[in-house]
Amino acid sequence: MTQLSRRKFLGYAALGSAAAYGSTTIAAPSARAAGASGLPDFAPAVVIGTGYGAAVTALRLGEAGIPTVMLEMGQLWDTPTADGSVFSPMLSPDRRSMWLKDRTEMPLASFLWIDIDRRIERYTGVLDRVHYGDMSVYVGRGVGGGSLVNGAMAVTPRRSYFEEILPAVDADEMYGTYFPRANHNLGVNEVDRDWFEECDSYQYARLSRKHAEKAGYRTTFVPSVYDFDYMRREEAGEVPRSALSAEVIFGNNHGKRSLDKTYLAAALGTGNVTIKTLQEVRDIRRGADGTYRLTVRELDETGGTVARREMGARYLFLGAGSIGSTELLVRARDTGTLPDLGEQVGQGWGPNGNVMVGRANHAWDLTGATQSGMPALGIDAWDDPDNPVFAEIAPMPAGLELWASLYLAITKNPERGHFTYDPTTDAAKLHWTAEQGRPSIDSAKVHFDRINGVNNTVYRHDLFGDTRTFENRFTYHPLGGAVLGEATDLYGRVKGYDNLYVTDGSLIPGSTGVNPFVTITALAERNVERVLAEDIRG
Repeated sequence: MTQLSRRKFLGYAALGSAAAYGSTTIAAPSARAAGASGLPDFAPAVVIGTGYGAAVTALRLGEAGIPTVMLEMGQLWDTPTADGSVFSPMLSPDRRSMWLKDRTEMPLASFLWIDIDRRIERYTGVLDRVHYGDMSVYVGRGVGGGSLVNGAMAVTPRRSYFEEILPAVDADEMYGTYFPRANHNLGVNEVDRDWFEECDSYQYARLSRKHAEKAGYRTTFVPSVYDFDYMRREEAGEVPRSALSAEVIFGNNHGKRSLDKTYLAAALGTGNVTIKTLQEVRDIRRGADGTYRLTVRELDETGGTVARREMGARYLFLGAGSIGSTELLVRARDTGTLPDLGEQVGQGWGPNGNVMVGRANHAWDLTGATQSGMPALGIDAWDDPDNPVFAEIAPMPAGLELWASLYLAITKNPERGHFTYDPTTDAAKLHWTAEQGRPSIDSAKVHFDRINGVNNTVYRHDLFGDTRTFENRFTYHPLGGAVLGEATDLYGRVKGYDNLYVTDGSLIPGSTGVNPFVTITALAERNVERVLAEDIRG
C-alpha cells in the first residue's frame, strides 16, 4: 500500500472502532492512550471543527508529527441502526435528520402549498439550520462537517473571479498546486458522459439543459465527490441505493467521499490526531504563558450539558465554519478574553449569492421518477457582464414525477453582512437584511425569465411556504467573518495574536461564484503549508 492508503486504512480502523463502542474519542491506536476519556488538559495543537479547512489542517499537522486534538460539536456518523442505515432518509426523516429541532426544516418548505416538514424527536442530528432573522444558515453537524450534508459538487472557481475576491493570493500557486492537491485528496471525479446521456438518474438534468440551451445558455458538467461509478451501479441494481434513494441533505449512506473517508481518515492514520466528539467550544482566552485556554461544553445526544472543562493549546486553529469560527472570535473580542482582536473580525460575510427557484414544466416534459440527489450539471451564465449567475440544476427526488425543475443559483451579490456580539444571548448576531438579498434575486430572475419565455413555461409559487417565486432566505454556502488579509494576514494568522489561526470559509469574503468547498480546501492547503514552515515547532 502507499503511505496515504495505509494512513486511510488506519483511519478507517479508528473510525470503525469508535463507532463499535459508541466512543466520543476517535484516534488511531498510537494516539488512543493520550485521549481515551475526557479532554486532555493540554495539546500542542487544537483544531476546532472537522470540516474542510479543519480536516486539511489536522492532516498536515499530523504528518508533521504534531500531536493534535480536534474538537467536534456533532457526533461520529458511523453507527447503523436496525435497518442498516447510518443516516435518516429524506422522504421519511427521523431524529437523525436535524440538530436539536422538533421539526425538520428543509429548503423546500412545501409542495402545492402542503407543508412537507415533519415532526421529529429532538436529537443531535446531522443538519442544523441556524436562524438570524432575514437569513438562515445550513451547517453540517458531525465528524466531517458540511461534507456530510452537501450535494458533493466539487467546483473550482473561475480563475478571474478568484483573483477578484482574493487578489493578494498567488493564483499561479493556487491553480498550479493547491487546487489540484485539494481535488486529488478529496477524491473528485466526473460523470461518464455516455452514461449521463442515457441513464434515468439525470433525465431531470437533461430536460433543464434542453430548456436552457433553447434560450441560448451554455451548460457545464460539474465534478463531484460522490462516486459516479457507484451511482451507475445503483441504477443497475448492483449495490444499495443512496443518491438514487433521495439521500442528500440528511447524509448519504453510500457513495459519497465525505471527509471522514478522505482527509480525516488520513489524519487519524498518522497516529498524531485525535477527534473528540460532542464537544462545543464556548470561550477562548490567552493564558499568562501565551498558550490558549478553551472552555468546552460536553454534550449528550439531546443537547444537554454533561460537563464543562478547560483545555489548553499552544497552537489554535479555528475551523468551525464561517458562523462558528466568527462567533468564537467576536465573543472573545467583545467579552475581553482576546481584547486585541481587530474591528475587521466579524466583517465581510455573505451567503455566496444563493437563490433557489423552481419552474413548472409542460405535461410532456418529464423529469423522471428516479432523480440523483447529487447534481452533475449547471447553467453557466457567469460571463454575463451585468448579471453573472451559475445555477446548479438541482433534483427534486420524490420518487414520482413532479413536472418541476429546481435550481440553486449562485449570484455575484456585492452586499455583505457583519456579526456583532449579543451579551443577552451570549451569541453572535448576523446583520443581514432581506433588501441585501434583492440583487441576487434580480440577477437570477433575468435568466430564468428568459428560459421561461423561450420555453413557454412558468415559475412555481408553491415551494417555499408562501407564494414567493425566489427563495433567498437561507444559504448552504456561508462565507466570511474573518477575511484573509483583513482580520488575518495572508495565511490565516489572526491579527493581534500569534499562534492563532483561521482555516475555514471565514477567510473568504462572502462569495466564490461556485460551491465553495474546493476553494476552502485548497486555501487551507496553501495556508497550513506556510504555517508549518514558519511557525510550528514540535
